[in-house]
Amino acid sequence: MDRLDLSALTTEARNPRTEELDAMSTLDLVRAMNDEDRGVADAVAAALPQIAAVVDKIAVQMRKGGRLLYVGAGTSGRLGVLDAAECPPTFSADPRAVVGLIAGGSDAFLQAVEGAEDDPALAAADLERIDVREKDIVVGIAASGRTPYVIGALRYAAKQNATTVSITCNPGSPLAAAAQLPIEVPTGPEVVTGSTRLKAGTATKMVLNMLTTGAFVRLNKTYGNLMVDLQASNEKLVARSINMVATATGSDHATAERALADCDGEVKTAIVSLLKRVDPAQARTLLFHCVGSVRDALDS
Repeated sequence: MDRLDLSALTTEARNPRTEELDAMSTLDLVRAMNDEDRGVADAVAAALPQIAAVVDKIAVQMRKGGRLLYVGAGTSGRLGVLDAAECPPTFSADPRAVVGLIAGGSDAFLQAVEGAEDDPALAAADLERIDVREKDIVVGIAASGRTPYVIGALRYAAKQNATTVSITCNPGSPLAAAAQLPIEVPTGPEVVTGSTRLKAGTATKMVLNMLTTGAFVRLNKTYGNLMVDLQASNEKLVARSINMVATATGSDHATAERALADCDGEVKTAIVSLLKRVDPAQARTLLFHCVGSVRDALDS
């Protein structure tokens, strides 16, 4: 059987700056890691036009009722699942709106499932099970850009006429070639050779942050930089909700807390109610007609 050749992948190359890693002092070791991480933001910056285009596409598809579906294996899959899990509490997103699929299923989040990433048919079955459709957008994540499971996912999604996106850390990869909207963030050789949970993982997390945050901002889930659609499911988030209403309206905390209580904890409704001097029902009507935009509701 032919052995897989990874020699052409920059993420698998040996980093000349850390060849003596095991002989370094601990301070020099973490300094070397920090020095390598400095370049990650620059690599992401070079891909910002591609990232912005994907953000806009996600917003368009979500307005149509489409879903954002992350597909990955190993570290890449775990990062997708993590980003998806953060969307409901942060933006009151429907848990079905952003979904993370990882090769090997949910068990693979905590422990590797051997061989799962090598099976493209498994990805097709996973997407078929959740009924991927034309209005969905499927983001394949693989630092190497060659993971068969992820490539299989994009090829299946394309057959369903879904929008396909790739996130890779090696240029000119098969995964990028399989995507309608490729995002390439070359992060170079890792501190520990081939350990893409390091720089490549950091770059991936940064891109995912931009995709969901940017899309939900476009979908009116924020007012300025306030997360006005959060779900106040614990004491910290209740306090944050009060702070946001007080900040947005210039009111004291007692007034903000009363407004939130009157508005069933809805931050957007409380802000509009206070600033427009209308009751909660009228505030909700304004927000409905302004597609959830606090800014437009206040300007109406």
